[in-house]
Amino acid sequence: MHLTALQSGSTFFGVYASHISRETTPKILEIGSQNINGSIRDVAPSGFDYIGVDFEDAKGVDVVLEDAYTLPFDDDSFDIVVSSSCFEHSEMFWLVFLEVLRVLKPSGLFYLNAPSAGAVHRYPVDCWRFYPDSGKALISWAKRNGTNAKILESYIQKGEEWRDFIAVFIKDSTFASMFPNRMLETANNTDHGFIY
Repeated sequence: MHLTALQSGSTFFGVYASHISRETTPKILEIGSQNINGSIRDVAPSGFDYIGVDFEDAKGVDVVLEDAYTLPFDDDSFDIVVSSSCFEHSEMFWLVFLEVLRVLKPSGLFYLNAPSAGAVHRYPVDCWRFYPDSGKALISWAKRNGTNAKILESYIQKGEEWRDFIAVFIKDSTFASMFPNRMLETANNTDHGFIY
């Protein structure tokens, strides 16, 4: 994981995690959790149960997926799902997105960080780059599949090789007011920023 991805993950947790209910121990799911040059788990807040999934057993992986497009968890199980530097390696990331929405609680958040630029880096494949309208397209896909998801914010991180696309989604827009703050309010060096 490159440094700016780790920094963006830390900022996400700093802005959003404090607004998660603590009536029960909140849960975070990380998709693509292998620790390669660092992990977003390293910057996760304390007091959360953290589960990392990936397609092979490795450092940082708690659950090995039998099927990359099926998350082995109940509906409405997680408060936060995060994925950093992973969706570009998914041949059909839109199917993963629907699974993310399925396992999130109605007020749950999905933090997505994926490159919009950068060199080919197969692991085992490298299929996609994400541009400013990618989040809007995912919301259109979600609505077509019967969800009330919404993007809370998205932007492109400037000034580094990968130009990370960063988006924060909420499973059900009814709960958007639970999260009054945005990363973009204090972010530097961004482009194509949207707050919804």
